[in-house]
Amino acid sequence: MAEEPRGLTAAEVAERVARGDVNADVDVKTRSVRQIVRENVCTLFNAINVILAVFVLFTGSYKNMLFMIVIVSNVIIGIVQEIRSKITTDRLSIVAGSHATVVRDGARKEVALHDIVRDDVVVLGRGDQVPADAVVVSGEADVNESLLTGESNLIKKAPGAELMSGSFVNAGTVCARVVHVGHENYAAKISAEAKQHKKVNSEIMNSLNSIIKFVSCVIFPVGALLFARMFFSGEGVALDQAILSTVAALVGMIPEGLILLTSTVLAVAVVRLAKSKVLVQQLYCIETLARVDTLCLDKTGTITTGAMEVAAVVPVEGAGAGELDRALASLAAADDDPNETAQAVAAYYAARPAVRPLAPVRTVPFSSDKKWSGAAFEGRAYVMGAGRFVMGDAFDAFEGQAGELAATARVLAVARAEGFDADGAIVGAPALLGFVCIHDQIRATAAQTIGYFKDQGVTVNVISGDDPRTVAGIAAQVGVDGADEYVDATTLETPEQVADAVRRYHVFGRVKPEQKKQFVIALQEQGHVVAMTGDGVNDTLALKQADCSVAMAAGSDAARNVAQLVLVDNDFASMPKVVAEGRRSINNLQRSASLFLVKTLLSMSLAVLFVLLPWQYPFQPIQMTLISAFTIGIPSFVLALEPNRDRIRGRFLENVIVKSIPGAVCAVLGVLAVNAVGRLALGLGYGQVSTLCVLLVAWVGVMLIVRLSVPFTPIRSALLVVVVGGTVLGATLFHGLFGIVPFTVPMAVLFAACAVAAAALFHWLYGVLGRWHEARLAREA
Repeated sequence: MAEEPRGLTAAEVAERVARGDVNADVDVKTRSVRQIVRENVCTLFNAINVILAVFVLFTGSYKNMLFMIVIVSNVIIGIVQEIRSKITTDRLSIVAGSHATVVRDGARKEVALHDIVRDDVVVLGRGDQVPADAVVVSGEADVNESLLTGESNLIKKAPGAELMSGSFVNAGTVCARVVHVGHENYAAKISAEAKQHKKVNSEIMNSLNSIIKFVSCVIFPVGALLFARMFFSGEGVALDQAILSTVAALVGMIPEGLILLTSTVLAVAVVRLAKSKVLVQQLYCIETLARVDTLCLDKTGTITTGAMEVAAVVPVEGAGAGELDRALASLAAADDDPNETAQAVAAYYAARPAVRPLAPVRTVPFSSDKKWSGAAFEGRAYVMGAGRFVMGDAFDAFEGQAGELAATARVLAVARAEGFDADGAIVGAPALLGFVCIHDQIRATAAQTIGYFKDQGVTVNVISGDDPRTVAGIAAQVGVDGADEYVDATTLETPEQVADAVRRYHVFGRVKPEQKKQFVIALQEQGHVVAMTGDGVNDTLALKQADCSVAMAAGSDAARNVAQLVLVDNDFASMPKVVAEGRRSINNLQRSASLFLVKTLLSMSLAVLFVLLPWQYPFQPIQMTLISAFTIGIPSFVLALEPNRDRIRGRFLENVIVKSIPGAVCAVLGVLAVNAVGRLALGLGYGQVSTLCVLLVAWVGVMLIVRLSVPFTPIRSALLVVVVGGTVLGATLFHGLFGIVPFTVPMAVLFAACAVAAAALFHWLYGVLGRWHEARLAREA
């Protein structure tokens, strides 16, 4: 190595610090805890409920404020989840080291990474991570840039070569002058973009937000009209009673329990997946992965383990297989500082104890200049390395055979030599013994996992920074469709070419980090729901862009922290478990959500109708709590946590509404019938009509639970008993709390007639709409 540069002086360092040319952390600022709390508390949804609670508080009927428990729970869950996400995001740091060695005033010293300044000379040896973009000024090294570029081959760095922050020195020692600091660094640019706040792409969340926005638009005008109709009608309705009736109508419109149920179900999924070594960093990604139709895999670390292995040992014509094996085993055993290739050869022969290595008398280590390593033994010498560098022009005779082997692996030549001179050069003309083929070690479960996704109708794409031939070979081994046709991403120059390529091909090599993101965007623009897996910095932008992102725990900090899912055991085979958990959550949520939507549709319809009708609204907030608890809350949570691995079909909101309409229609008609017949024909009072309406709505809820529970299981049967028993208990033993009055003969006759009619209409509507919806899903499939 040439004489070490003197580096900057103390005065030059001080001057650069004063200018701000320091490698300071310039992270994108995430939202503060105060902002997160404010944004979760100060929402239109919460404001509506608080206003309604204030009106109830004005009446002094505190029991009618129980609906606020759900609202507070929603806020707490939202704050906890976002603060957890903030903590994870703030940890994002691509450069993992904490100190670096610099040369200042002619002497080496250790400084913190954030104290490095522009033009500092850093000393980097084997295993060191490059702390800032720099240019080599002396020395040579082999650098691993796979976390940045995706290419697994080592890159030789000589004086004048650029070093990218985040890469690792694999062999050699260099002195490099820092050219970029802080936000100018390559790694920092990726980190900054990865830290940008990303909107969650969740159909369930979007559906819930749509419902809330619609309700928010109609709730105040409808509430004002309903209150005015009751209080100023001249029918003697007291102010407190008019307020409570209005609040009951408006609270019923808001499916606040559905939001809490969704968060709870997904939180349970997080706990279950944690037991399978899967870390979920964002709740709604479970849903998204279950809906994915295109899966983009990074080769290194996902399909492969990141380690190398011997694929084949092939002797050339005229050479003995025994000598070739002995030469390879001896070279691997002689290497005191084995690189990944030597480690792979050593592991190969460790499983073949019959091949005994020779004792070395001299070793010649690998160097980037000569591209081979060797060792001398008693009476012979062997070398291993790049064929052209080992054999020179004599390699022409073997290039065809080597080219065929190189289609799916990296090929190294093994030759016998007379020995080595004093400078370590080969003496005489080496005799080629054969080739050793090295390739990435494929995960044992990769083919099975990819087969699972193919069976589920998910298109699998392999996107890598490696040579496209190598990528295609590995893709073919694990069963990726279309692996025989691949694309060199360096030929894709325009967005149109990228869009056409991702539409037609499934294997891509030489892909740059920015291109991986472009691939994901192109797929999304074509209507696909895209999942991306990866473990390197080069995958970070694509992981951030994807609808669902999955990283390996052993990968880079950047990939791990930006991903929504982290496979703690670094095993891609865990993915089917995540899909299964997502299906369970979404299918069960769709089933349970219909219970909540019945109440929303019922309350909205009745609020509008009772603005026009000459009767007082028949519910109080506490009565809606009774209905919500036993015919919505308890059954929805039980049904939502059951096993369910059915494929997801259709859109969430449509699936829910189809099951909600029969119950809502029957409940609305039943309430209208009770009011009309009870008030006009039987002369029933408000309390009696209200009691009948509450129980009739509960009856409709029980019928929907029965339909959702088919086929019955012991748990579903027990649930039905609890629902009926709890409702009856609330209407009898706690009748005073819920405003339920004793039954009379006219009330019993009216209830029985309405219940029978509602049952007949409900089952007819449920069947008609169910058949229509199934036919629609079949057409879409």
